[in-house]
Amino acid sequence: MFGRGSGAAFSLSVFSCVVIGLFLTACERSDSSAGASNKISIQNTGSDTMVQIAQAWAEEYDKVKPSVSVEVAGGGSSVGIKDLVQGTVDIANCSRAMKPSEREQAIQNTKKTPIEFIVGYDGIGVYTHKDNPLKNITISQLAEIYKEDGTISKWSELGAEASFCPSDEIIRFSRQSNSGTYAFFRKAVLEKGDFKLGSRDMHGSKDVVDAVANTPCSVGYSGMGYKTHEVNFLAVKNTDDGEAFMPNAENVVNKNYPLARPLFVYTLGEPTGEVKAYLDWILSPDGQNILKDLGYVPVK
Repeated sequence: MFGRGSGAAFSLSVFSCVVIGLFLTACERSDSSAGASNKISIQNTGSDTMVQIAQAWAEEYDKVKPSVSVEVAGGGSSVGIKDLVQGTVDIANCSRAMKPSEREQAIQNTKKTPIEFIVGYDGIGVYTHKDNPLKNITISQLAEIYKEDGTISKWSELGAEASFCPSDEIIRFSRQSNSGTYAFFRKAVLEKGDFKLGSRDMHGSKDVVDAVANTPCSVGYSGMGYKTHEVNFLAVKNTDDGEAFMPNAENVVNKNYPLARPLFVYTLGEPTGEVKAYLDWILSPDGQNILKDLGYVPVK
C-alpha cells in the first residue's frame, strides 16, 4: 500500500511521462510536416483519357523520387491547356494538339512558348454492350449515328438483331466539349460537323464505358485503355468496302486503325529541373512500360 507521499510522487511521475510523450509526438508531427513541406510539387492537369496514366506515373514516381510530389487532376484537355495558358500548372496532358490561338495566348500571358511532347499513342474505341452482336462499323455509319442530320437511329439499320435491345433504339453516349476525345471524334468522324441533339454527354472517359456497360441499347466512344469485360469493341472500317480493324497496339502502331491519335504533354518553355527529370522518366522504358500495361501504345 502506498502512503500519501508516495501517491503524490507516483502522480507526478505519470504526469511527467504524459508531458514527455506529448512532446515527442509533437516533435514527430513537426518533423513529418517539415518533410512534407520540403517536397517539390509538380502540378499536372488535363485530359481525362490520360488521367489514369498520369496517376499511375505519379504514384510510381513517388517511389522513384520521394522528394517530388506530382499532383494530378483531370477535367479534359481544354482544362489542362487553359491552366497552362494561365501559367498555373507545370504540365498539361492533352489528347489533342494545342490550337495556334491557344499557343499565342500562352505566349502573351506568360512570355513563354508551349513545348509539345508526344508521350504515347491511343486508339479511340467504339464501345457497345457485351450482349450486342454487332461486330464492326464504318466511319460513315458512325457519322450517321452521331452527326446533326444523321439518318441512323436503329440497331436493325446496322444489321444487328434487336433481341438485346427491345426498343431497337441506338442510345448515344458522347463526351463534353472540353474533351480532347470529343474534339478528335468530331474532326475524324463528323468532319467538324455538329453532333446530333440528344446524345448523353459524359464527364470522363471511364464514365462513357461504365454507361455503355449498363445500357444494352447504347454506343459510345472512349480511349481504348478503358476496356472492361462488360463492353465490346467494334472493329472500324475506314471505307465501306475496306477492312475492319480493332483498336489495339499493333493496329495503332501500323496506322491501320482509323481512330488512332497521339497523346501529348505540354510545358511552358523547355522544361528544366525536376519537371525535365520527370518527363525524361515518363519517356524512359520504366515510364513507357506503365503506359503499355494500361492498354496504351508506347512512343517507341
